[in-house]
Amino acid sequence: MLYLASRSLSQGTAAGFVSLAGTAVGFVVYLTMANLGLAAVFVVVPWLYTALKIAGAVYLLYLAVRALAPGGAGLFEMRDVERDTNARLFSMGLATNLLNPKAAIMYVALIPQFVVPEHGHVVAQGFILGGVQIAVSMCVNGLIIVAAGAIAAFLRRRPRWLAWQRRATATLLAAVGIGLLVEAPAPATTAG
Repeated sequence: MLYLASRSLSQGTAAGFVSLAGTAVGFVVYLTMANLGLAAVFVVVPWLYTALKIAGAVYLLYLAVRALAPGGAGLFEMRDVERDTNARLFSMGLATNLLNPKAAIMYVALIPQFVVPEHGHVVAQGFILGGVQIAVSMCVNGLIIVAAGAIAAFLRRRPRWLAWQRRATATLLAAVGIGLLVEAPAPATTAG
């Protein structure tokens, strides 16, 4: 969500929606893996799951430090950045989603709870249920993309609020990053 908001702020809502398409493909990859049983690799190879969680946590902490550093910028501050091509926006959205192993675990743990083997076509049921989740996620993320622009405009008219927004953003990023580091040693599980 932070990635999508940042792309929308720096390059506009169209860039946010191209990035969103990349994240949607990431969900489809994990959904396919889960329905074909491949996502269980995170349970079988716990160090891979832990490594991905630690990498994500370190990245969030890096963003928190950058937001507080002199000359740093908050999430909703407009800044000039090199414009990315649609292909780069799409691939960055895809990579961002694929680096989130919890998406795979969610599909492995959640979807089977709602599949009814007696109704047949178990794999088709999994894809339908996952498709509904992806559609809902895309709608929510689409609203975030649109809202990011409105928040940026609001903050741009109130420069004093930007300093508080930077501190709040850094605090939230650090809290999530630290939480992930604390949780990182926990093995992947499909148990609820």
